[in-house]
Amino acid sequence: MNLLFGRTISLQLRLTVAVVLSVLLIFGDRYTQGGTLFRTSLHTLVSPLLYFANVPYEMFDIGAKSLHTRDQLRQENYTLKEKQLLQSEQLQQLAFLKNENQELRALLGASARQNNTRLIAQVLSVHSNPYSHQVVINRGTIDGVTESQAVIDEMGVVGQLTQVGTTTSRVLLMTDITHATPVRILRNDVRTVIEGIGKINRLKLSHVPHSLDVRIGDVLVTSGLGGIFPEGYPVAVVTNINRDEGLPFAKVYAEPIAQLDRIRLLVILGKSAQETLSHD
Repeated sequence: MNLLFGRTISLQLRLTVAVVLSVLLIFGDRYTQGGTLFRTSLHTLVSPLLYFANVPYEMFDIGAKSLHTRDQLRQENYTLKEKQLLQSEQLQQLAFLKNENQELRALLGASARQNNTRLIAQVLSVHSNPYSHQVVINRGTIDGVTESQAVIDEMGVVGQLTQVGTTTSRVLLMTDITHATPVRILRNDVRTVIEGIGKINRLKLSHVPHSLDVRIGDVLVTSGLGGIFPEGYPVAVVTNINRDEGLPFAKVYAEPIAQLDRIRLLVILGKSAQETLSHD
């Protein structure tokens, strides 16, 4: 029996069949619900494998923690106490600012914003190449998460949820070439958009006029536009500016504040968090 891709079939016919099948799959995935259901089913099927692949790391992590000496634990305890004291001072300031903010809102007649809802997630695997920066986490539809929810870590913005399965989901990192984040410059509140360029430690500001007031060292935070990321979360720091007048726009690059190559635990912001300014 002659197979479709047997030796009797010409290379040109093989290529034609492959291209036609690829086009049909692309259109089927784009314009039908079958593609989404198929991806969700695949996520459900491979979820046990992802958890199983994560077992060696967990065992190694437990073993490494058991090797800590008493002096190391004492030093860590001292460091944590110092950090707690600093955070307590910051919480006092936040309480004052929160009260002041409420008074200003009362004067303006503005409605109170909703509180953040958060969900902790763990990274199970990393899928990173020049064309796709994504990680798989251990949260899915059974945890109440949905696509496009914002994801952060303890330092700043990481990305947003995509391809949500039953027990696992993919997080599209903000350094992915398809991802764009509305931001503002913390120093002067100028709004712009930052895009991924396929490099885990570099981002690019899009369409920056030569006259835009941006400087090296400027901190970029989420602007709240677009309805995905709440306002005020740290995103990146400007590291390089090229104002070549021969080009229509200045080239401005920034470095993510979150260490995307080391993320382990993430925070998924709930839908109600999309309308808040503070971290509570």
